[in-house]
Amino acid sequence: MAPSNSPRLRVLKTFKLYIGGAFPRTESGRFLQEHNPKGQLVANFCRASRKDLRNSVVAARKAQAGWAGRTPFNRAQILYRMAEVLESRRESFEHALTERAGIKGAAAQAQVNAAIDRLVWYAGWADKFIQIMGTTNPVASPHFNITSPEPTGVVTAFAPRNAPLLGLITAIAPIIVSGNALVLVVENDHPSIAIDLAEVLHCSDLPGGVVNILTGQRDELIEHAAKHMDIDAIAAFDATDDERRLIAVEAAESVKRTHFFETPAADNWADVSAQSPYHILPFVEFKTAWHPIESSAATSAKY
Repeated sequence: MAPSNSPRLRVLKTFKLYIGGAFPRTESGRFLQEHNPKGQLVANFCRASRKDLRNSVVAARKAQAGWAGRTPFNRAQILYRMAEVLESRRESFEHALTERAGIKGAAAQAQVNAAIDRLVWYAGWADKFIQIMGTTNPVASPHFNITSPEPTGVVTAFAPRNAPLLGLITAIAPIIVSGNALVLVVENDHPSIAIDLAEVLHCSDLPGGVVNILTGQRDELIEHAAKHMDIDAIAAFDATDDERRLIAVEAAESVKRTHFFETPAADNWADVSAQSPYHILPFVEFKTAWHPIESSAATSAKY
């Protein structure tokens, strides 16, 4: 085939949603626009609907048991793999933070570094937080009494409005490391970076449905999420007093766990205070098991 003399048309990226390990368009057909600090249009992105949220919850529920059933060591490996893939695409994310979000070069590089390091840090906790947070309880009967944390189930989180990359990692890692599945609702000035991150997750051995990412408007989805009967917990960054009240009231009927993160200042996301094993705790349930200590009458031994 002879080469054409026509100028090549650039293939522009369409930013979709991330649901069940796939990148579907929103069923509503609606979209919003993202602009850079200069006011220039940089992307159209999907405005997720209630139906998209319901589809995400179905995908998360389907994936959660298998994810929780993996060994903590394997979950650690996969979070570490997420860090590896993000490291391999660091230049792309630095460019996105600079060109779309207007973050200066050194600060963009620092944010990518911190995002990678935070994934590695939480990966290290996957097989340790159970030992630290669990316990053997002293009881007055001949039993072993052991309390250990287990994942809550399906969690919906409303992402922070600033820190378009590091804020997302800070929201995702402590929720999924224990075996939960996540529906992350992203409303910030640069949501296209969340879908770039979804491509990293997609290439990181993370089972489809463990993390689902919806871009759109939290006002449209927050009440529906709080009322949804198959969501086990809700977390939110930057929640207003009205949003906290709405979530608390609507979540009560289905006995959802609720947690409101303290949002760091925009330039303080990389600080070590923004990561903690205690950020894992709001998304686990403590279960206690009793086991009898049997005795041998002949030897008077107990085991």
